[in-house]
Amino acid sequence: MSLRAADRLLLASARQGGVWVGVTVVTSLLLTGATLALPAVMGRTLDAVLGDGDVARWLAVSGALIFVLVVCDAVDDLVGQAAEARSTAWLRHTLLGHVLALGTRATRRFTPGDLVSRLVGNSARTGNVASGLVWVVMGIVPPLGAIIALALIDYWLCLTFLVGMPLVVLLVRAFLRDISDANEGYFRVQGTIAARLVDALGGIRTITAAGTVDREAQRVLAPLPELHRHGLGMWRAIARISARGDLVVPLLVVAVLAMAGLGLAQGRITAGDVLAASEYVVMAAGIGGVMSSLNQLAQARTTAGRIAEVVDEPPVAYGHEQLPEGSGRLEFRRVTVQGASGPVLKDLDLIVPGGALVAVVGNSGAGKSLLAALAGRLVDPDEGDVLLDGVPLPRLARDELRQAVAYGFERPVLLGETFADAIGFGPRAPSADELSAQAAAARADVFIRHMPSGYDSRVADTPISGGEAQRVGLARAFVQARRVLVLDDVAASLDTVTEHHISQVLTGALADRTRLIVTHRASTAARAEVVVWLADGGVRGQGTHRELWADPEYRAAFQPVSVNGTAPSTRTGPVVGLGGRSVR
Repeated sequence: MSLRAADRLLLASARQGGVWVGVTVVTSLLLTGATLALPAVMGRTLDAVLGDGDVARWLAVSGALIFVLVVCDAVDDLVGQAAEARSTAWLRHTLLGHVLALGTRATRRFTPGDLVSRLVGNSARTGNVASGLVWVVMGIVPPLGAIIALALIDYWLCLTFLVGMPLVVLLVRAFLRDISDANEGYFRVQGTIAARLVDALGGIRTITAAGTVDREAQRVLAPLPELHRHGLGMWRAIARISARGDLVVPLLVVAVLAMAGLGLAQGRITAGDVLAASEYVVMAAGIGGVMSSLNQLAQARTTAGRIAEVVDEPPVAYGHEQLPEGSGRLEFRRVTVQGASGPVLKDLDLIVPGGALVAVVGNSGAGKSLLAALAGRLVDPDEGDVLLDGVPLPRLARDELRQAVAYGFERPVLLGETFADAIGFGPRAPSADELSAQAAAARADVFIRHMPSGYDSRVADTPISGGEAQRVGLARAFVQARRVLVLDDVAASLDTVTEHHISQVLTGALADRTRLIVTHRASTAARAEVVVWLADGGVRGQGTHRELWADPEYRAAFQPVSVNGTAPSTRTGPVVGLGGRSVR
């Protein structure tokens, strides 16, 4: 990720502050102007006291400037927070929208915990850029104005200060280099810890059951020493600039005041000028405020880089074509998908007949779920094409594809406030009658109606079993399926009676759609019109379950592994399916 991308995102984020950024600039200018004017006015007040001048007028001016400082400081804090809130909200909406547009590619490139870290913590840091940029600019104005004021009081004062100015510049440069490196490492490790924590929370039941809580805590927090090291690096950079500043600034102040004392003795300047010069030299050499703003800006730039790294990932591109009339015929042409250690599917050619009930079987790792994901473009092949009714999937409009292909997953996540929302979640909103009818088809209607508020019961407040969640997910898939229904091992959490009922729905009410079912159960494969047997990166066999059953390797795909890691002996008798009929 280039720094240029981070800078572009920073500027875009700052612009989202809207009118509040402009108000921040105005109040900051007033605050800076009052800060620069106050030492000169105080000097004139002292001269008026010592020389019998108009003391009341200068005291009034001093009071007015102090009032402006107080009011502008309060307003600046308020509008600065408003600008930051707008920028942060825009960043989070942009990042979240892009992550969702990436689809499954988002979690292949970035872990969920890391994405959450970027969305929550990093976006908040980057959102501070509006006020950070204003204060960096305004932080430079007082020192520059103070140098000019010294020159107006007495050019010797200005020359004395400028002799020591290169030391201040070197300090700022070294600070920016050190703090940028420390910030980058700190936020990277912070994202790693967040990713591990999310993984641990996802597997909390397994961790508890295995009694590995302490070991998992150590794994999650293992990067803490590195985080500590980067955090110390940030503090050390701040400490170094403070210590060096505490050495350089007093030397500059002493040198300028010595020159001011000489000027007072020679009659070139007044006592009020000496007072003003003492304030201006501290202001000119004061790098503390600038360093604070630069540190804030450096952190924003680092976190902006992490956000830009996600935003720069190209989202899934859709076309504009509509589907012709068709029965849901799927065609895989020379499809290859690479995995971590080689191709999972290689040069796969397959035709799924429109309107057919097709079961996809194979051993673990054969690519069954990957084939299912390809069918609805949850994953794009590295090579080859997937077509639906003759149209390559990338050429279809997003809504057209999502309305044509619906999915049911092994572990469905129920999205929406209520169960009605969860079942109707998709590109179109079903009627109440259709929603309840499909829930009944998935055998979810009965237990939902027994809930306190029925279909209006809140999902988050109503605990349900894994099998019940599976049925709600199936109901959603039944509602949304218009041309192709893809079920990825949905029978995993279903009892045999429910599976039998679902099979009847698939061969009855949904028989007019293409049904592609990933399964590990012989009974489900036996009901399919076509079975696709995947092995070794391709189609090992295709036909009916009865035809393929003669191959012992095919039969082994349905058999559990024994304790010693080998498959049990091959059965030669018939396999009894649901309902008592032979499925051999």
